[in-house]
Parts: sequence; C-alpha cells; structure tokens
Amino acid sequence: MNASAPQQQPPDPRDRPARLTVGVVGAGRVGPALAAALRLAGHRPVAVSGVSDASRRRAAELLPDVPLVPPAEVLARAELVLLTVPDDALPALVEGLVGTGAVRPGQLLVHTSGRYGTAVLDPATRVGALPLALHPAMTFTGTAVDVQRLAGCSFGVTAPEELRLAAEALVIEMGGEPEWIAEQARPLYHAALALGANHLVTLVAQSMELLRAAGVAAPDRMLGPLLGAALDNALRSGDAALTGPVARGDAGTVAAHVAELRKHAPGTVAGYLAMARTTADRALAHGLLKPELAEDLLGVLADGRDSRDGGRDGQEDDRP
Repeated sequence: MNASAPQQQPPDPRDRPARLTVGVVGAGRVGPALAAALRLAGHRPVAVSGVSDASRRRAAELLPDVPLVPPAEVLARAELVLLTVPDDALPALVEGLVGTGAVRPGQLLVHTSGRYGTAVLDPATRVGALPLALHPAMTFTGTAVDVQRLAGCSFGVTAPEELRLAAEALVIEMGGEPEWIAEQARPLYHAALALGANHLVTLVAQSMELLRAAGVAAPDRMLGPLLGAALDNALRSGDAALTGPVARGDAGTVAAHVAELRKHAPGTVAGYLAMARTTADRALAHGLLKPELAEDLLGVLADGRDSRDGGRDGQEDDRP
C-alpha cells in the first residue's frame, strides 16, 4: 500500500444523480427544512411557494437558487411535493389544487400535518396522486439548525400499504426515524405531542416569569439543569419520577404556592391547580402519594385554599 497516496474522500451526496424533483407549497418553518434535508440525500428541490416576507427569507436561506413560484407551478415542476401549510388550511389547499388540475397522476403528495392521515389527500388520490403523511415530531425554528435536528427525529408515518416502504425510505433519507401511525389514530397521536411539547413551552415560560418576579437574574440558567433532569427522569421512569410537594402530600406548601400565585401572577393559578390535581391523581394511583395525606391535599386543590387554615377572607371551612 502506498502511504503517500491521497486518501479517498467519501462521495458528496450532492454529487449523486438526483432521483426526484422536489417542490414545497408553503414555505413555513417546516417545508424548506425538509426539502433541504432531501437535497442532502440526493434529491433536487426545484420550486417553492411562499407568500409572506418571512417565508421568502426562509426559502432563500435554506433553499438558495430555488425559484419562488405560485403553488400550481410548484406542482408542475416537481415529482415530489411537500404540502407544508397549517393544519386548518390543508383540506382547502388540496381541493383547490385538484380543482385547478394542478395534480398529476403518479405525483407524490406529502403533507406534514400531525392531525391528518392520508384521507385529507383523497381528492388528489382520486386523480392519481400518491398520498403520504409524514409528520416530524420536532419543533422548528425556520433556520438551518432544523436540518441538523432531523437526525434521529421521529416521524409519524401514514400511507397506503403499497406506499409504506417509500414513505419510510423518505423519512430515513431525511435522517429521521419512521413510526407507523394508523389513520384513525392520527388525532390522538397529535394531541399527545401537543400536550407534551406545546404545553411544556407554556409551563417553562411561566416558570421563568415567576423566577424573575422572585428576583432570579438568570432563570434559564437555574431551570436548565432542573428541567433537563426532570425530563430525563420522566422519559426513563414515567410516573415513578414524580417528586415535589404534590407527590409528597405537602398540602400546606401547595396552599402557600396558590396564595403567592394569586397575589403575584393570578393568570397562572388555574393552570397550576389543574396540573397539581392531575399530578395528585397519578401519584395516588401509583402509590407515591399516601392516601392519608391525599385528603388535605385534594381539599386544597379543590378550591385553592388550605382546608386546615380555614377559607379565604376569614371564612370558616365547612367541608366535611
């Protein structure tokens, strides 16, 4: 072996022949990132549509040199079309594209809605399109970092059986992990993701606001390790990871929390009580909350006051 011979570099995916031309209808945060990932896998983005200035900026950043054209023109140029519009806009978009004759037989139509399976694409399927539902279980920023985040990202995949392998292959080419979701399970699947991810953002934002009000200069730095550990424990152990005053049955502490929230951030009280009630129910069901402590705690959570100290405004607690 010649030690002086230059090492052979692995082939650049961009040098491989493009297998599919790709179009994007709706240059929100998701579409350009998926098209950029498909380009890295050897496919060729050829057209994108976007209306707002933000959409056009995203397309220019993630898909440079790809022309911005109307939706019908995207379909005219592309073999694989990503329909990346808001959930509520998707049915009307599909019907409109079919109604104008933009959809071609044999064309792959991929939507990224978590809520819908492939039934929403039925008007296009009836004229010969090939329907795929590929939903990335990821939050997107609309920047190049999204392409990197697709590595290892789970995708909720729904497709006709004869297209299942093609759908899963596309996900793998984008760096993702396909997870098969039945058509009828799509709304429940999407609700589960929203419950975890969307509500988590709200909870963290509220927590940071309260820490600032308590005088913490860097609430993000304080919360980062705590929330990271809590998330890791929850993913590993589920309800067994529950801790804190609710799981311990510290009714007095919970009552003090509610009183402070009413004083400083009344808008957070309803959410705190709802989550605390749910936490108490789960802790009790899994044997973490002792039944003898649950009564006082649930009494506090029933109306947001400490039953042992009497009611608000000096009223006596007349509950049994």
